[in-house]
Amino acid sequence: MKTFIYIIVFSIISFPFKGYANTNNPNIEIETILYELIIETNTILDTYRSKNNKLYQKLKKLKIKLSNTNISKEQIQLLIKKEEVKEKLLYNSMSEASEISKVRYLKGLQIIKILYEKTLSLDHHFATVATFNEINNLSNPNNYPEFIKLKDNISSSKDKKSGFSLSGILGENIYTSVVYSIVSLFTNSNTSRLEKEENIKDVECILDFTLRMHNDLNTIYFETAFLQKSNDNVIKELEQLFVDFTKPIKYKISIKDCRNSDDWDTVRENLNKYIEELKKSIEDDSKRYKAHKMQIDLEFPIDRLLQFITLYNSHIDQGAKFYEKFGIMLGSYENEAQCATKIPLEYSNLKDNINTSIDKFNTAYKPVEINGSKMKQVLYGINEYD
Repeated sequence: MKTFIYIIVFSIISFPFKGYANTNNPNIEIETILYELIIETNTILDTYRSKNNKLYQKLKKLKIKLSNTNISKEQIQLLIKKEEVKEKLLYNSMSEASEISKVRYLKGLQIIKILYEKTLSLDHHFATVATFNEINNLSNPNNYPEFIKLKDNISSSKDKKSGFSLSGILGENIYTSVVYSIVSLFTNSNTSRLEKEENIKDVECILDFTLRMHNDLNTIYFETAFLQKSNDNVIKELEQLFVDFTKPIKYKISIKDCRNSDDWDTVRENLNKYIEELKKSIEDDSKRYKAHKMQIDLEFPIDRLLQFITLYNSHIDQGAKFYEKFGIMLGSYENEAQCATKIPLEYSNLKDNINTSIDKFNTAYKPVEINGSKMKQVLYGINEYD
């Protein structure tokens, strides 16, 4: 009883958004769509249940009359009426299925639309969280003015007879550059011990930070690039899903072009034409097989949507885990407090971006919860409230 009351209350609340969820949170939108699906499906089931109950009562009375008469003429008339009732029940069954399929199809289309916006947003997100140049600048001491100054001092004061210079490639390499600079600094007889200590003090935080965090920062870059590539594949899967979804209703425009031209009403118009043709085929005995095939063609892409949702959920789960790992990596620098004035601001910005990303994975991008009773509802048009 509580569940039934909840549905009624939710129906009243969501009535203004019927057909199109109207909120800024895409996950709430999907939740609304799924509950609308339950409510609208129940309405159809209740309508046909009422119609069929009357027919079943009529069929029961006809069977009783048939069993109580031995008059051939009456038996024939009763048998004809009995077949007529069975025919109406069959028609109702097929008509009910077509109406439920239409609701499921429209809700599926809305979910596809929302998921497409999510994946496009993710694509932009992965592209802007961290670029290679930003990571390279953070992780390589050769990009820090203090270290460049140290190398210049070493170069200008080194022993011309015994000293040597690194090639351009090795000079830019983080490890060879640091080793060369440190060795040159301490073996240089032209500088005093105090000068050496002051030079080291100026760059110790930079060297400590870059040497400790170099691998972690590069890992974040490459794994973000991997996630972006995975997201590209998800977008391609979603684009193909839209093609499969709209193929039965003869809509031949890509989801990208449909979105850019806001052509969703045309999709709905094509679906309405398809449903009208399906109902006409149901009414015609000679076209019942065609109606059955049309029904299957409409149901198949809905099943494909559920398969895609599984893929999407796996992608989001993977991204969330990666970013949680990134957060741990960036928070692992143990001398952050001691070297706070020397660490570049970009490092703090990157940490903030990663934390924001984790929040987004738990809110805006989080997996679509469509299992249990909701899965039954989407797959079969039935739910736990029956």
